[in-house]
Amino acid sequence: MNFVFISPNFPKSYWNFCRGLKNNGVNTLAIGDEKYDDLRTELKSVINEYYKVSSLENYDEVYRACAYFVFKHGHIDWLESNNEYWLLRDAKLRTEFNINTGLKEDKIGGIKYKSQMKEFYKNAGVLTARYHIVTPNYEDGKRFTDEAGYPVVVKPNNGVGAAATYRLSNDEELQYFYATHDKSVEYIMEEFINGELLSYDGIADSKKDIIFETAHAYPIPIMDVVNEHKDVMYYSFREIPEDLKNAGRKTVKSFDTNSRFFHCEFFRLLEDKPGLGNKGDIVGLEVNMRPPGGYTPDMMNFANNIDVYQIWANMVVFDEGRFDKNSRPYHCVYAARRDEHNYVYPYNEIKERYKNNIVMEERMPEVLSGAMGNSMITARFESLDECLEFIDTYLKKC
Repeated sequence: MNFVFISPNFPKSYWNFCRGLKNNGVNTLAIGDEKYDDLRTELKSVINEYYKVSSLENYDEVYRACAYFVFKHGHIDWLESNNEYWLLRDAKLRTEFNINTGLKEDKIGGIKYKSQMKEFYKNAGVLTARYHIVTPNYEDGKRFTDEAGYPVVVKPNNGVGAAATYRLSNDEELQYFYATHDKSVEYIMEEFINGELLSYDGIADSKKDIIFETAHAYPIPIMDVVNEHKDVMYYSFREIPEDLKNAGRKTVKSFDTNSRFFHCEFFRLLEDKPGLGNKGDIVGLEVNMRPPGGYTPDMMNFANNIDVYQIWANMVVFDEGRFDKNSRPYHCVYAARRDEHNYVYPYNEIKERYKNNIVMEERMPEVLSGAMGNSMITARFESLDECLEFIDTYLKKC
């Protein structure tokens, strides 16, 4: 099997996907924009060949890299980046090189365009927020806000994370958005949902059957984290709430999740929402066909005493996970401070107090700090109360 992995060096833990492939005897071919000599030793030891491009943004260069691999090794069987940023480009490369093990251009819209996701949620029987595709005409947007009410959330229809996402609370803010937003970007406007953000995450096989599943809670919405520079925290469930599991599984069956990692986002309504649902209902937000961001795959490992990188590679080669599915001993939590804030407890005091729980600590790269914070700690606890107590302690401000 020839597998082309795009950007295995970033995020830095992604070299582990290549490790899993190598363990299964896959001819692992990598494309990146970092010098080979600067790659971490672990990555160099698990790839068969590396092709450096001056920029991964340059499609022609990446295309030529794939063409070179075809010339030298034969047909490419798989191509993947597992990265939201490159999903459209991955699909274009699969189309042009006739790679049939992932989404091509004719199917990628359903997992990249937020408006197109609505139909898949509908087919799964999952509620979604009402929406409107922004046109140049202010009156069109005003008609939507008259129907759905303020506030509304406006974001790129094809966007990553919370980039260029706005909450509009009145006509004045709506007018300002129409006067100033980037007209070259297609925006979607949705009714605001007062809800707890949850995710249903895992890996599906070629028949969309679940190989591995887990779930996470995000107490602070990512939009507020990015736009208001709030601290970052989220944690995994030991037991997936049954209604979230049911909605997640139906969603996976509806979307094009064959042979993929998936990251499905939902809201649990914190109040009745006329025209949508009642307090406690699960509402679909969006679906991403890649691992959840940052070090969440590592959190899955720490929480469940497993190796999701190897499980994913086993799915690629054997179409099954080949792991113990009965282990779920911990809640795993990610919490990150921001340099601009002052905190009550010194970092060293936190490390000493939770030394038996901390499994990872790191300064986040600047490019990720907007959404992921600056100084992160990942820890695991047997009870949710311990998990929440750690969050409160680590992020308590002066």
